Amino acid sequence: MKAPKSIYVCKECDYQSPKWLGRCPSCGEWNSFEEETYTSPVKASAAVSAITGVSGERAVPFRELDIPKYMRVPTGISEFDRVLGGGIVTGSAVLLAGAPGIGKSTLLMQLCGRLGDSSKILYVSGEESRSQLKLRAERLGVNPDKMYVQNEVLIENILKEYQSVSPDIIIIDSIQTLVCQSVASGAGSVTQVRECASRLIARAKSDGVSLIIVGHINKEGGIAGPKVLEHMVDAVLSFEGERSQAHRIVRAIKNRFGSTNEIGVFDMTGGGLISVDNPSAMLLEGRPEGVSGSCAACILEGTRPIIAEVQALVTPTSYPTPRRTADGIDYNRMCLILAVIEKRLGLRFSTYDVFLNVVGGMRIDDPSADAAIILALISSLKDIPVPMELIVMGEIGLAGEFRSVPSIDLRISEASRLGFSQIAVPDRQKSASYGVTGMRGIYDALRILAKSQQDSENKQ
Repeated sequence: MKAPKSIYVCKECDYQSPKWLGRCPSCGEWNSFEEETYTSPVKASAAVSAITGVSGERAVPFRELDIPKYMRVPTGISEFDRVLGGGIVTGSAVLLAGAPGIGKSTLLMQLCGRLGDSSKILYVSGEESRSQLKLRAERLGVNPDKMYVQNEVLIENILKEYQSVSPDIIIIDSIQTLVCQSVASGAGSVTQVRECASRLIARAKSDGVSLIIVGHINKEGGIAGPKVLEHMVDAVLSFEGERSQAHRIVRAIKNRFGSTNEIGVFDMTGGGLISVDNPSAMLLEGRPEGVSGSCAACILEGTRPIIAEVQALVTPTSYPTPRRTADGIDYNRMCLILAVIEKRLGLRFSTYDVFLNVVGGMRIDDPSADAAIILALISSLKDIPVPMELIVMGEIGLAGEFRSVPSIDLRISEASRLGFSQIAVPDRQKSASYGVTGMRGIYDALRILAKSQQDSENKQ
């Protein structure tokens, strides 16, 4: 028998090389090669059948294909169901990734508490002991009747116990701790993660069992392990949030059975995660009154309008090159907005440090928040507070014009529900209802602040 050889595998695209390379010739990533022990090549047909559960099928006409009827099982956790598209689909594989201590195991234990009385669940933990799981369950008030716990990292033993229990849902916490006897590399390696995941997914799809896999993230914030893992599963959920803050966000990165634009908002308490049905009120809580640099923005996450607070701090710099920091807003977008303000309004930020932040740890990718960012920046630069009852929406163009934003009626309705009496939108989308006014360009935003300052002086 030949001795195993060492090869180097790219953790992003699984490209294999006999020697270490600084840059992957396949995907172009730098420093992505990891050393692994090579035993025998995996045939392409075996890899395909491991993921899909079928092999050797002949081509059939497209008109003869049937649409399968997938059954969704609501979890009872409203925000989690929202992200999944209505519940867990039987026979699907879901990858839940997040930073350590963010609350992944807590969410899964609460999930077991909701489904453990009606569905048989096999909870496989490679990181925590049974006593630790029991302590968490007692803290959360969870005591499911049909939940089975297994402390195991060997995939062969897990699949053997799976046949004995015959669960409806199997939870793996986490995939980086599992090992396969036929693979000579260590736990968490590219080959181990790929092999263990493919076996679990193949078994779950062939038996119609829902599979939930917990994944770690690397220092760059991506999901640890091979990139092919994200392609193998049906849904990839990202658990986001700061451990120092109470709220958490579950975001769908990939979902074959639903939208990838939905998010779920939770509040971390001593009794576990609580679904937040009205995240706008939570994000606006504690908003300062009469302070410059703060403006409300209405963004759209899927079909849900959410009102967030954008804060800006513009202060004179003591460095030759001013600092630019953006938290929750794309850095390049901030630079573009600053350039438009300087060019179209003549307001100079070249001698000022600029700090942008979205309250609550939210990340805004919706360009409709451009108008709120502009008002917050000008407000901080001129030290003019933005009225508390004002909310603005609009995407800025390079010519300084405000472009239309989608689903404007939903945004206006949400802003009106939360008590915003002054709503400014792009001029083409203005309406007589709700007291909506139009903004043609960035000059109108400046007029709003000037009018606000005048009204404030008249009151004094």
